[in-house]
Amino acid sequence: MGSDESVLLCADLDGVRTLTLNRPHHKNAIDAELWAALQQTLRATAEDRGVRAVVVTGAGGDFCSGADISTPDNRHPTYRMRDLTEVALALHELPMPSVAKVRGVAVGAGWNLALGCDFVVATAQARFSQIFPRRGLSPDLGGSWLLPKIVGLQQAKRLALLGDTIDGEQALAMNLVTWLHPDDELDGVVDDLARRLAAGPPVALAQTKALLNEGADRTLREALAGEARAQGINFATADAPEAFAAFAEKRQPRFTGRWTVTRPPVRSADRPDNEGRTDA
Repeated sequence: MGSDESVLLCADLDGVRTLTLNRPHHKNAIDAELWAALQQTLRATAEDRGVRAVVVTGAGGDFCSGADISTPDNRHPTYRMRDLTEVALALHELPMPSVAKVRGVAVGAGWNLALGCDFVVATAQARFSQIFPRRGLSPDLGGSWLLPKIVGLQQAKRLALLGDTIDGEQALAMNLVTWLHPDDELDGVVDDLARRLAAGPPVALAQTKALLNEGADRTLREALAGEARAQGINFATADAPEAFAAFAEKRQPRFTGRWTVTRPPVRSADRPDNEGRTDA
């Protein structure tokens, strides 16, 4: 879905969409063109029923060195920040699971882009930093919301106020990385994970992801009400009966997300005339 000259490469395989930040000579720093491409592609991906899982990674051995501050951008900061806001929301609101595959550096907005994914798979040699204080800035791309939820308030302040660089082992110990793997195994591990996610029940996974994302800001009563609504949606798909049948038949389920609720046929007498009236 993009040439090697594109700032964002997009490839689909067996329900998995891989988005590759493609500015390797700038360690995949995100400029205005790449912000726009990310926003457009993430929004389009959310509406694409053929996509069951998303992988976000970087070209050339690095994930992302953050927003590109070397490229002149004379727009008012309000408009520049709007680009970041829309990307963060589009990533967070993806209905399908997302995986960040991290090699090299993931700093500033680049690290928060990875944290915005549902899973982060990295190498021990990866380097992470909330570099903002060293740039005279404060966190963006959702970092101020994500970090306290993942590591707690005190550790979030440590990372955001000092801007220290940590490696993959330290990130794993703080739950900022889901799994660590050697560099030569990383691609295979992420491919396997993405295939497992893509084979899952798409509607149920979307409901689960939304419940978990929203749950931290809800009371127990609100969370239980949300769970009840989600299960009603899940039971209206073919996936729950398929899972039960597969269990009974000792086979792997084949999930489609197909909606099984059918509308009764409309009788001719019930069809509205040109003025909106029916014979009933």
